[in-house]
Amino acid sequence: MSARDRLASLAALQPARKCRVAPETAASGARGCSPALPEGAERLTEMLRAKSLSNQFGEHLAVRKWFSEAIGCAPPEGCVNAEALRLLAPGACAEASDPRQWLFLDTETTGLMGGTGTYPFMVGIAWWDAGGLEVEQFFMRELSEEHALLLTLAERMAERPVLVTFNGKSFDWPLLETRYRMTRKIRPAAPRAHLDFLHPARNLWRVRLGSVRLAELEKHVLGWNRGADLISEMIPQFYFDYLRGGSPEPLLQIFLHNQMDLRGLAGLASRIVAVLADPQTDGTDGLELFGVSRICERRGETARARKHYAQSLDAVLPAEADRAARRSLARLAKREGDLPLALRLWESILGGSREGLEAYRQLAIHYERQAREPQRAAVLVRRALAELPPPDRSSGLSAALLRRYRSDFERRLRRLNGRAIVARSTDGSLLGP
Repeated sequence: MSARDRLASLAALQPARKCRVAPETAASGARGCSPALPEGAERLTEMLRAKSLSNQFGEHLAVRKWFSEAIGCAPPEGCVNAEALRLLAPGACAEASDPRQWLFLDTETTGLMGGTGTYPFMVGIAWWDAGGLEVEQFFMRELSEEHALLLTLAERMAERPVLVTFNGKSFDWPLLETRYRMTRKIRPAAPRAHLDFLHPARNLWRVRLGSVRLAELEKHVLGWNRGADLISEMIPQFYFDYLRGGSPEPLLQIFLHNQMDLRGLAGLASRIVAVLADPQTDGTDGLELFGVSRICERRGETARARKHYAQSLDAVLPAEADRAARRSLARLAKREGDLPLALRLWESILGGSREGLEAYRQLAIHYERQAREPQRAAVLVRRALAELPPPDRSSGLSAALLRRYRSDFERRLRRLNGRAIVARSTDGSLLGP
């Protein structure tokens, strides 16, 4: 964005000079007014068939739609499996297991950097009801309507205490909490539990897809192509243009984008819950099993992690994921005292990759300290030094990591060679090659 565009955006955030008298103010005969609505506000209301909601802080626009035949419209059957819930949110309250208590949330803002100057000018929420997905969107026709919008949102959140987001723990909810604090008048309805599906999605599908943008997950995981969609970077500019008196038509794309995000989030939540509850359900592949294994390991569910790592290897993984699964399974096996399995796994991935270099290191440690075979450890360290890739980008390993491995192997080899010299001077024989 150019300097001129940034200044124009800041100007758009300034309240309008004209005033309008709120209906409740006019009825009471009290003095006071609020900034006039932008020129396109009435036209926008007509196009969306929206309605204005009023409360003690004023008004804001609201749009409500119900979806029954699309991705995300069917909630998980019954309560969420206890094992799946432990992986999603350890220690979560009982309400979190009931999808009827879930409230999906997604915001559209005047910027992605956060901070006190960022407004959530649209807040979309959704919940499963009557066999479908109910979507409600709150919109600030003018920035002075923020307090009214936040109060309505707090009321909706009090009805369903489990917040469900996609990256909402890092962005949407902290931003909203900041806006609530800045009102000094409205207390947010703190969620009893917060389920965020970004990190589970990364573990399950990033290796396969690279990108875990919601639209990509919808397409490749849910089989739903949302078609032509708005470029997210354009959203703040469309809103600024509207505030300055521009056409309201571009805002329709923002409403549609927000609806699709909520529907995609609901569908993704159902899919992730199903995979975590039963990783061998129909349609689950080796990479998803690998992802479940990583989630289990991070949550301390080591028995499940070992089981699913082994299952993912049986399902045949791509080379990089296969090495990572073997390294992780070897680490768990060593921790639990299953050295034969750990040794077999390390020996199967030796090489110049990140996993292969770590395998060399672990085997060298084992043969030097546990097996008391320093000559074999020295052979492995020499091989590792020979297979260290050059410090360039083609290896996929950072120069700092390669330096650490080289330093470790060289220090280890000096120590092993020193032990060999001591042994030779003691009995006159040379230990190992």
